[in-house]
Amino acid sequence: MNPAADIPDINEAGIATTLEQNARPDAKRVRDALARASEMKGLHMDDVAVLATISDPDQLGELFATASRVKDTIYGRRLVLFAPLYISNLCGNECLYCAFRARNKEVVRRALTQEEIAREVQILEQQGHKRILMVAGEAYPDRGFQYVLDSIRTIYATRTDKGEIRRVNVNVAPLTLDEFRLLKEERIGTYQVFQETYHRQTYASVHLSGRKADFNWRVSAMGRALQCGINDVGIGVLFGLFDWRFEILAMLQHIRHLEKHFGFGPHTISVPRLEPATGSDIATHPPFAVSDVDFRKIVAILRLAVPYTGIIMSTRETARMRRETFALGVSQISAGSRTNPGGYAETSSEADSSQFSLGDHRDLDEVIRDVAGMGYIPSFCTGCYRLGRTGADFMDLAKPGDIKSHCDPNAVSTFTEYLLDFASPETRSIGTALVDKVIGEMQGVARERARKLVDQVRQGRRDVYC
Repeated sequence: MNPAADIPDINEAGIATTLEQNARPDAKRVRDALARASEMKGLHMDDVAVLATISDPDQLGELFATASRVKDTIYGRRLVLFAPLYISNLCGNECLYCAFRARNKEVVRRALTQEEIAREVQILEQQGHKRILMVAGEAYPDRGFQYVLDSIRTIYATRTDKGEIRRVNVNVAPLTLDEFRLLKEERIGTYQVFQETYHRQTYASVHLSGRKADFNWRVSAMGRALQCGINDVGIGVLFGLFDWRFEILAMLQHIRHLEKHFGFGPHTISVPRLEPATGSDIATHPPFAVSDVDFRKIVAILRLAVPYTGIIMSTRETARMRRETFALGVSQISAGSRTNPGGYAETSSEADSSQFSLGDHRDLDEVIRDVAGMGYIPSFCTGCYRLGRTGADFMDLAKPGDIKSHCDPNAVSTFTEYLLDFASPETRSIGTALVDKVIGEMQGVARERARKLVDQVRQGRRDVYC
């Protein structure tokens, strides 16, 4: 691998030119871009810039309808659920939008002990969670990076009567090559880190000090992770720091860079918007606030630009906004979230040490009941990770559509586990009817696999997947 290959060239001048040249497209250009998007082969920069201009209600409807068709074709009705687990809010960076920033005296600092982490995991398992996103501030207590590795081991080792965490995804500071190799050995799922903004001047203005102030170190993190064999990586932008049109084009440049040098791009894209955070004026008053309409456009355009990449929607957004984006491209959501260390065991302390304000405060069972009521299958599947269907291997199955014959049966089987072991009576009734309906609508090998797996779960087996 070329040593420089892991530093993407975010061509700001080129992005500005692309936006300007496509600022006033006629109706035919919009239709042509949507027609190309329907082929599910991704979009070039010009097409993305064209779609970003849409404001006409009819064209907006066509954009959303196209995104919905693409999402349904690739992902069907499944929606993956997970919970974030904040193990620490210690941080050495001064990021103006974040409550965890180093000089913020309004936040109570805390790094959980391994015993406290185990207690948080037990609570999540007793709710029914199977996937955790472990999050840490960008500074560690006594043992340094070993604290992260120890915490992953604690999460995997902690089990309750009917509960276990089958996959830990990790959101921690960019690492060295040696640290990434150690992280891979811990059997993580996805390594996630957000660039926050790809606009260098804006990046410098909101990252005043600490290792995170180094734009190149952060933007090159995915290259180092992939170089060390962590095949699933997750990227994202904090929308509201700069013009969202620039950000999605820059993110697309980053994705194409990864595809060029590694053969595949990110496994997931996250789309957080700035939300109020303790001690942060910029979080309360975003310099480039994103409207609800534009936010829906962002989700739809990303679904069309990178059709086989998962899109994650967090509980930053309200229940209404989350519902509206399911059909437009979102394929993963968090539920019942807390964004402060110890937040699941000690909910009263959240206001003093959380990273940002939440928009959706519902618990997991309520979210699942809502999702199932809309006809989506909540999935806790981790089969692909454990069977090696990651990185290029996942894309080889996803692009011809073959992955659905695995993902759909795994979704209904893991959902059935939840219904039998953790659901409230109302949720169990709604969910069981949906599982039977969805299996009845499946065809061929997918239906056979789904029936077999669900029958095994209903007979008492657990953690069955294909």
